[in-house]
Amino acid sequence: MHSVGKIDKNIYKCITYDIVTDEVIITDNQIQHIKDRHPDSYLKSIEHLKNALEDPDFIIEDKHKSTGLVVKSLDTEEGHTQIVLRVCTSEDPKGYKNSIISSWEISEKRLQNYLRNKRVLYKKE
Repeated sequence: MHSVGKIDKNIYKCITYDIVTDEVIITDNQIQHIKDRHPDSYLKSIEHLKNALEDPDFIIEDKHKSTGLVVKSLDTEEGHTQIVLRVCTSEDPKGYKNSIISSWEISEKRLQNYLRNKRVLYKKE
C-alpha cells in the first residue's frame, strides 16, 4: 500500500457526503493492474496522480457506488489523465482508505464524449 496524497472533502462530497478520510492510497495490486491494462500510459498516469487528485478538472459519476472518475488536463500527448477513485465511507471496514482503482490517459475526444453522455458531478470553476 502506497500513500498518494490527500483529497479535499469539500470537492469530493459530490461522490458521497459520507467520506471517512482524506488520505488516498494505491495498492501494489492496483499498480500492477494499471501496468497490465494501460502499459502505454502507466508512467505518465502514476506521475500525475497526486496533482490530479488534489486539483481535479472534472469528477464524473461512475457506475459503482462511492466511486468517481477524476479527470485532470495535462500537457501530454493524450491530453488528460483519468483516475478511478473509490471513496472510503462509513460502510467500509475500519482502517480502509480512499483508493485508486485504475488510471490511464484519455483524449480530448473521449473527455468530450464523457461530458456529453455521463453525469458530471464536479467541474472546476
